[in-house]
This record gives sequence, structure tokens and C-alpha cells, in this order.
Amino acid sequence: MAKSSPITEDYRGDAAPLLKVPKAILRPVGRAIADFDMIREGDRVLLGLSGGKDSLSLLHILRHLQRHAPIRFELGALTVDPQIEGFHPETLKDYLAQLGIPYFFESQPIAENAKSQMKNDSFCAYCSRIKRGIMYATCRREGYNVLALAQHLDDLAESFLMSAFRGGQLRTMKACYTNREGDVRIIRPLVYSRERQTADFANQRILPVIPDSCPACFAMPTERDHMKQLLAQEESHNKQLFKSLMTAMRPLYSKDGAD
Repeated sequence: MAKSSPITEDYRGDAAPLLKVPKAILRPVGRAIADFDMIREGDRVLLGLSGGKDSLSLLHILRHLQRHAPIRFELGALTVDPQIEGFHPETLKDYLAQLGIPYFFESQPIAENAKSQMKNDSFCAYCSRIKRGIMYATCRREGYNVLALAQHLDDLAESFLMSAFRGGQLRTMKACYTNREGDVRIIRPLVYSRERQTADFANQRILPVIPDSCPACFAMPTERDHMKQLLAQEESHNKQLFKSLMTAMRPLYSKDGAD
């Protein structure tokens, strides 16, 4: 059982002013949205908000686009608290209320349940699957047809190498696709954006980043961390590395099927 029932914060007061979003981070997001037809007129977009630098940056990018883009869409945010020791996302509630964005907070004992329910998965894979189910359920319950996730180009490159090196397959996370049930479109507007861009934006705008937004992953080195180091080492010798990887992976971004 969850420690508390899901909390819905729907703030209707005066919203905080928009943060200025640099063109350098807006351009790749705008291009990705256009290239993959991610957001359409009348969409209701729910952002998966972990509290890390990437999802908080995407929150402000989407909030900016909501005000300035030629298409109209609604924006809400959802945080799933897996009840992991050291992870305290409750502070996001006040922040989202200040922004005037409908906010949903789901707290469930994912970490505890993993001890008895996890089979051959890693904890990360188990947690990701359970959290995705919670996100889909919230979208359906609250009437959102689009789920926005904050993985960026670095994440996709790491997934690409992990799949090739360990699974012998050419795969990565998709930019835009519809779930198996056909009722939620999943989008990743940061697929052309670098991790350093979201890190710089979060630092410059003093966003309330929650340290170790996934403490279970930070507690021990992971295969993904190994790939991150490998890519960083290679990029130090080849400044065009991620541009080349983006070109190589682009046919996989919209390949049929879920992640």
C-alpha cells in the first residue's frame, strides 16, 4: 500500500512569471517537436517530472512553448515517488503551485515491492516499468493524451550502445510513439538536446533540482554510467561524435513499436 493516496494539486492562483529560455535550448526542442509531430493542436500534455535537471528544464521549455507556440496545448506534471530512502520529491508541490501548473503526485512503495515482485529484471528496469504504468493510469484518469519524458540525446546514445554491445540489436528510445493500448502518445522533446544544455539551464536559472533524483541508480555504478564515461572519453577526441550518433540513430527514433 502507498503511504498516502495520490495527491492532485491543481493551482488556480497567479502563476509565477515565465523563465527566459535561451534560444540554444529552444531550437533543438522546437525542431524535434516539428520533425516528429510531437505536440498537436488541443493536446493535453502530462510531463513526467522526477525533479532532476532534465525534467525541470523540460518543464520550463514546455511552459514557454505553451505561451509562445502557434499551437494551443495544455500542460500538467506528474511525479511518481517510489519511496526510496534519500529521495524527497515532496518539495516540488509548492514549486508547481507557484508556476500555476496542474500537478499530480503519486507515492507508491515501488522499492519495497521490488523485493518480492522483481524477477529477472534489474531494479531500474522494474522501477521504470511500474512507473510507466502509473503514468499511463494518471493520463487516463485525468484526461491527458500525451506523456512527455525528458530523456535527451546523451541518454539515447547510451541506450544505443547498450543495445548494440549487450543485446546485439540496433535500438534506442523512440522520439514519439503511441502506447500499445493506443490511447497515450509518448514524446521525448529533448532527443536533439545535450545533457550539458539542461545542466547549464538548471544551474543558471537556479531550478530546485532534487539531488540524486534516482538514489538507487546513484548508489552503485551501472552499465549506463559505463557507457556515459565511454562516450565522454570518445567525444574528447571527436567533437562531432554526438552529431554523428544522432544521424546514425535517427532512423530508430520513429521505428514502429514501443521502447
